[in-house]
This record gives sequence, structure tokens and C-alpha cells, in this order.
Amino acid sequence: MSTVRDHNPPPVILRPVNRRDRRWWTALILVVVLSFGVLLYMGHQIQVNKPPIPTKVVDTSGRVLMTGAEITEGQNVWQSIGGQEIGSVWGHGAYVAPDWTADTLHRELTYVLDQYAKKEGAASYDSLDPERQAALKARLKANVRTNTYDPATGVVTIDPLRAEAWRLNSEHYAQVFSQGNVRYAIQAGALTDPTQLQQMSDFFWWSSWAASTNAPNSDATYLQNWPHEPLIDNVPTSTNVLWSIISFILLLGGIAGMVWYHNYHADDDEPPSEVPDRDPLLGYRPTPSQKATIKYFYVVGALFVAQIGVGILSAHYGVEGGSLYGIPIDKVLPYAVTRTWHTQLGILWIATAWLATGLYVSPAVGGREPKYQRLGVNVLFWALIVVVAGSMVGEWLSIMGYMGHGLPINWWLGTTGMEYLDLARVWQIGLFIGLFLWFFLMARGMWPALKRARSGEGNRPTDTAPLAAGGQRTLILMLLMSSLAIASFFGAAFGMDRGTHLSITEYWRWWVVHLWVEGFFEVFATVVIAFLFARLGLIRSQMAATATLASTAVYLAGGIIGTGHHLYFTGADHIVMAWSATFSALEVVPLALVGFEAFKHLRLLKVSSWAVGYKWAVYFFVAVSFWNMLGAGVFGFLINPPISLFYVQGLNLTALHAHTALFGVYGMLGIGLMMFVMRSLMPGKEWNERWIAIGFWGLNVGLLLMALLSLLPLGMAQAWASITHGLWYARSSDFLYTPALTVLRWMRTPGDIVFTIGGLSIGVFMVGLLFGYSVRKSGGEQITGSVFTQLDEEELEEVGAPE
Repeated sequence: MSTVRDHNPPPVILRPVNRRDRRWWTALILVVVLSFGVLLYMGHQIQVNKPPIPTKVVDTSGRVLMTGAEITEGQNVWQSIGGQEIGSVWGHGAYVAPDWTADTLHRELTYVLDQYAKKEGAASYDSLDPERQAALKARLKANVRTNTYDPATGVVTIDPLRAEAWRLNSEHYAQVFSQGNVRYAIQAGALTDPTQLQQMSDFFWWSSWAASTNAPNSDATYLQNWPHEPLIDNVPTSTNVLWSIISFILLLGGIAGMVWYHNYHADDDEPPSEVPDRDPLLGYRPTPSQKATIKYFYVVGALFVAQIGVGILSAHYGVEGGSLYGIPIDKVLPYAVTRTWHTQLGILWIATAWLATGLYVSPAVGGREPKYQRLGVNVLFWALIVVVAGSMVGEWLSIMGYMGHGLPINWWLGTTGMEYLDLARVWQIGLFIGLFLWFFLMARGMWPALKRARSGEGNRPTDTAPLAAGGQRTLILMLLMSSLAIASFFGAAFGMDRGTHLSITEYWRWWVVHLWVEGFFEVFATVVIAFLFARLGLIRSQMAATATLASTAVYLAGGIIGTGHHLYFTGADHIVMAWSATFSALEVVPLALVGFEAFKHLRLLKVSSWAVGYKWAVYFFVAVSFWNMLGAGVFGFLINPPISLFYVQGLNLTALHAHTALFGVYGMLGIGLMMFVMRSLMPGKEWNERWIAIGFWGLNVGLLLMALLSLLPLGMAQAWASITHGLWYARSSDFLYTPALTVLRWMRTPGDIVFTIGGLSIGVFMVGLLFGYSVRKSGGEQITGSVFTQLDEEELEEVGAPE
């Protein structure tokens, strides 16, 4: 970058990190080391206690019903046709079709009970009086809950009635997937090979066996009695209830502690005593690599619009399972495809926005444009395009059957069938390499800033390093470490492989989804925002550094171990549940006070008249605070305690949290960062704000309508059904297609329309920046700015007085 300076800032002597930051550094290191130690220990517990895959399953006559290899092949087949994007197993996945675990189990239990009743001369189980029903239920429970797995031979033995139920279930699922089921949004011909249909049914049976059979030396099943099934007393365990209560207490205590800390350090929120009299970025010219990041943001817009489109189709499949207002689109874009793309595109466009922001910030912090930096930015861009396009095409080919099903090519080039991590292995490898290329570009751009910090030269803004934030090594180190974490932790995806046990697959998958998406991306974004506001002189850089350290330590204290709340019912034991419930509650604690962040950001607009130019970026940051509190905090804790998740895992309350947290927090943050970068790339230009205003309010109001008019009431109705009758009923088409719930699903439409208008308006605004109609003609003049930001007395003391 270059500029015309109106004066030269004096050199600065950099002093050591202050005592308060040193304490937070110590706390952060301890949190990360100890938390990952616990998380790895939890993985070991899951490895030890996971439900075994038997070598074979036989009936009491010795007839072989299925083998372990057939169960594993059935898992591969299920994943290749969409996996968790077409119904769910163990509660993780899509919400239109049944949860195959709960459905398989209930069908087996009702068949066996009816046969018991017929042997006693009754027409069916339902025709019996309550006393005789209770006797048969006790008999059924003893039959099903008794673990007949022989560790020496690996054989599971079941009685002839259960074997016959397995056969009938296999016929039912063969019909569903070969002939299609409109209410399940499963297209005709989704799977037709008889052998593969049988293997997939075997996999469903095994998942239900793990959910209904007591683990060794335990009165709870391998899945901690999930799902709720009254017929065999699958109810919450005592561990579940106890640690849910403890988590409530910890949440209240944690919030009280955060309130005390916030009030004790209330002075941290005070703005600088002096701020620049004009935008410090005015007059700067972006470097070649910074200009190259602009195309990333247009890809962000394209992916965002595409995600909205397939999201609307996915939601519509819930009310018209095989078509779009009569048009049979499932022949070309079945539900499994649209939902796969919807979940994947959400992560990809948000990540692209953040990666582009990092590439923009890097040279402005380091103070020079490294050689071949623009080439690296361009190579990374096209690599990203290849990964996105290749993965989407591969997923379509796999689900549509053009690659076959259950084959190695499905895993390597098609889809993993694992929600949010659907990219096939080749595309995972490409993304992993790309993330490290991104980190390399970030590090080489920022390295001069670290060298200046070590040499004592300081990191005051200069004409070549306009975003160097005071003398804060803390912010520089935090940005580099969060970038490294983003690149590294996607590697957890390689913990799962084709045919990996489902418990282990889920463990590593949630490392990526929770730690990568919800954890280190948030740390990265927090640091970037602090950098940008500190450079503009709107907040004190020392306080920004301390606040960033503190918030990161507090968030990760709950967030790392809190990953386990996704694993309560995936083969973990009561120890994993205890750790996870405790720290998942603490994960919500910092979100209780994010409203203060919203007011703090709004206050920045009043610090100086030129700050209003950044108001839409700030407004999106305010929206992030709101949705962090509501979507991640309130709606997150609504489902996170074990007692709650026991009943609502796999219901629309999960979708409520996912939409309001993933888009409300990370989506709004991605758009806010995009607005900030675009604003700084054209300082002095006055925006035509009509389209961006429509976009901002459309996205927020649409998301709120979507949540309150449809997802929340639908999820609460399903929760009632699950608590009263069992999870199978809450996910059944008989319940979901009742008139009242059909209306609730249609009530997604108003929110979807408003949200779509908002998303398209953001796209129109971005295109307008390219063609000029989003910039007012009266505001196109570049004004010389100053790289030197006035610091108040406290900050001068921190970085060292000028010589």
C-alpha cells in the first residue's frame, strides 16, 4: 500500500507484554492443553465402549441372518445415497424422512408384541387390557434389552420372532428406497439393487440393536437409552438427569461470574480519548494481492444465492415431497442432493468470506507485499473453485447412482454422507491443502510485523503497514495461531474413513463441525474485528488485545470439551456425558453477555463522523451479537443439556439452532467482514445504501420469521410427540402430515421469501460495486489520510512513549 503522509510518526519502543495479558496467555494455554486432553480421553472412552459390530447375527436355530461385513457394507451404501442427508441414524441428519434407528426399532417391537398377543388369543397387542399389555411389555423388554453378544465369537443371537421382524423390515425398506416415498422425500429408484437394499436394512437393524440392547455390566443401552421408546423403557438414565441439573446450576453460576467480571472491567469498553479526525484508510491504494481478493467476495455472493435456492427446495420437500408445485424435480434434484448442497454451501461461502478477509488483512499488517503473493491468492482462488464445483458434481453423481452405490469411488469422489462434511475424500484433501496454502500466505504476509515486534521496533501504523495495530504482538500472534488452527483442525476429517465404525466417524466429524466451524473460525473472526477497529482508532488496541485473549480463553474453556454434547448418544458412556454436559453449559456462558457487544459496536458509529461509512459492517456485527445470544445461546441451550437432547435430538429444534446459529452468527459475520473489506478497498466512496439496507433487514427479519413462525413451533410440537409417544412418532409421516403441522411447515414460506429478498439484495449491491451503481457519483474523491492514529495516555504508556 502507498499513501501521501501528512506527517511521520515517531519511532516507538515496544515494552514487554503487560501482566494482565500474561495471565490471560497462561489461562489460554492451560485451557487448550487440558481441554484437548479431556477431549482425547473422551474419544478413548467412546472407542472402548462403542457398540460392537458382530461377526454375524443368527437366530436360535443357528440360521445366519447377516454378517458384520454386510452391516459395514450397508453403512457404505447408506452413505453413498446421501447418508445423513436422507433421514437420520442415531438422530444425526435430515428431518424429512424418519430416523431409521427409531423407525426400525419401533417396527420390530410392535411386530413382536402383536405376535405375543396373538399367541394368547388376542387380535393384536392394542386390543388387550392394560394389565395384560404390561405383562407383554415386561416380556418384550427382557427379550430385547438382554445382551446376547458373545465377545468370544462375536455372534449375536436373536429369537425367531425378532428374526421375522428383521425380514419384514427389510422388505419395507426395500420398497421405500426402490419405489420411492413422497412423504419421506425419497425418489423412486433411489436404490434398486436387492443385495444393497438388504445390506442397508442390516445396517439400520444394527443401529437399532445398539439403541435397545444393554451395554455390558450396565442397565443402560449402548446409546444411553436413546431413543425414547416407552415399549422397552428407553428413558433417560440417572446420569442424564443428574448432569442436566448440574449443567443448569453451572450455567447460572457462570453467568453471574461473567456479569461480575464485565462490571469489574467496565472501563475496558471506554473508547479512546482521542480518535482520528478522518478515516485512517483514506488515500491508501490496495496492493495487488488485496485487489485479487475482490473476486473471492463475488464467489461468496454466488455461493450464498445458490445456498438460498437449494435451501428453499429442501424446505419445500417437507410439504410436497416429490415436486415443486407439481413439477417433478426429484427426478433431477432429489431431496438428498439439495440438502447436501445446502449444508455444504453454507460452510463454504462463510469460510470463503473469512479466508478472503485474512488475505486482505495480512499484507496491511506486515507492511509489505511478499513476492508472488498475488499469484498465491489467485492459485488458492481457483483451487477453491475446483473443490466447490468438483464436490457438488460428485455428490450429485453419487446420490443419483451414476457412480454405483457403496463403492470406493463413492467415498473418494462422490459423498461421505456425513452432514456438514459431505465432501468426498479427494475434495477433503484438496481443501486441506488449500487451507495450509492460505495459512502460508497469511504467515508470510504478517511475518515482518512479528519481526518488528521481536526487535523492539514496534508496530505503529506506517505507510506500508496501515493495519499494524499499536504495539500489540498479542493480536498478531492470535491471528496467526487462529489461522493455523483453521488449517490444522480440518484434518480431523481424516479420522474417519470408508467403513469406519459409526461411533468413531461421529467423534471425528464433530471435531470438524464443532471445533473447526464453531470454534477456531470464531476466534479468527474475533481477532480480525479487533484488528480492524483498533487500526481505525475506534477502540484502544491494548484493550482489544486483552479482550480478544480473554474472550478466546473463556469461549474455548467450554467450547472444546463441549464438543461432546453432540456425542451423548453415539456410543459414549456416562463419563463422556458428565464431562460434555458440564462444559457444554459453560459454552453458553459468554453468549449471555454478547448483547453488550452489540451496544459497544453501535457506539463506535458515534465516535466520529467518518465512522458512519462503516455502519453496515457494524450493523452486521450487531446482528452477529443478537443471533449469538438468541441462536447460539438461547436456542443452543434449549437442546444441549442431556435431558433435552434425549428427547429432541433429530427434531426441528435442532434445525432451529442450526439456522439461527450457523447463518445468524457465522453468516452475518461473513457478510460483515465482506462489507468492511469492500469499504476499506474504496475509502472516500459514498455507497448507495438502498440495496444493502434491504439486504440487511431482509436477512434478519426473514431469519426471525423462519424461526418463530415455523421451526420453533414445529420443533416444540415434535418435542411433545417425542416425550409423549417416542421419537419414532415425532419423526413419523403420520404425525408430520397432520393438518396443523402441515400448516406449520408451510409457514416457512413468508420467512423464506423475505430472507431470499434480503440475500438477493446483497448480491445486487455487490454487483453494483462492480458496475458502479452502488456508489454515489458525488462521493468518488480520494482524500489523503494519515497512517498515524492518536493514542490516549494509557495506550502510550503501554507501547512506550515516543523518543
